[in-house]
Amino acid sequence: MLGKPVPDFSLPSTGGTSFRLSGARGSKLVLYFYPKDNTPGCTLEGSGFRDAYREFKGAGCEVRGISRDSVGSHEKFKEKMKFPFELLSDEDEAVCKQFGVMKMKNMYGRKVRGIERSTFVLDRDGVLAREWRGVRVPGHVQEVLNFVKAL
Repeated sequence: MLGKPVPDFSLPSTGGTSFRLSGARGSKLVLYFYPKDNTPGCTLEGSGFRDAYREFKGAGCEVRGISRDSVGSHEKFKEKMKFPFELLSDEDEAVCKQFGVMKMKNMYGRKVRGIERSTFVLDRDGVLAREWRGVRVPGHVQEVLNFVKAL
């Protein structure tokens, strides 16, 4: 997928709207996939994007978080954390599968299927410019921001 246009998709979004990828053309876009609302790592990651959001916007970039949680769960998480960006609900995993982020993971000694924390940057034309898989949260948002500013 790297270096190629990302196929269009549409997902339900917080704010009572629907997000269509083709509608984001003209801006750089960060899509970060995370396992679950209100969990420690996801809260930390989302807070990082929240705190750097003004800088992303200044670099001509939008940010969207995606997980399998419902829009209702996303609305509560967004409000609690004061995220200035929308969260997208992929309950049927269609977009997760499109980006290849569904993995078998170890959770307290047992195998579970879930989202591998991953981030993707699309350029203004919707072309996948960079991807990070198996993300470790500390320092990640700054690394993504540095890339976006250089793009």
